[in-house]
Amino acid sequence: MTTIYHNPACGTSRNTLAMIRNSGEEPTIIEYLQHPPSREQLAQMIRDAGLTVRDAIRQKATPYAELGLDDAALSDDQLLDAMLTHPILINRPFVVTSRGTRLCRPSELVLEILENPQQGGFTKEDGEVVVNAEGHRVNSAR
Repeated sequence: MTTIYHNPACGTSRNTLAMIRNSGEEPTIIEYLQHPPSREQLAQMIRDAGLTVRDAIRQKATPYAELGLDDAALSDDQLLDAMLTHPILINRPFVVTSRGTRLCRPSELVLEILENPQQGGFTKEDGEVVVNAEGHRVNSAR
């Protein structure tokens, strides 16, 4: 079973969801801005993805600076509190499968943890070809 913590307004999140579907799977979709994970779930996803709490905070187009979250003295607990109070601070998309957890930035990181191979070609919204017609990953020069 695959779960994506999704923001439909985010191109990276939409591309990630489309690659999951291109593998033949329909994931559980959690629109985390309306239904944020619990503190324990969020902390576990961050750990399982091999990230620090600070790595999992989204800075762009969020209240990150206004809240003073760039203060290196803030603890992980304080950062998690901010992320749960303001879910827009949770970087996206997190994807959880039986093969692992990834913060899929770039979106093609999801290919590392999908249970099934891609079933055909995939091109991102910006025109970048990620998977060829045979379902094989294309190494981009970008």
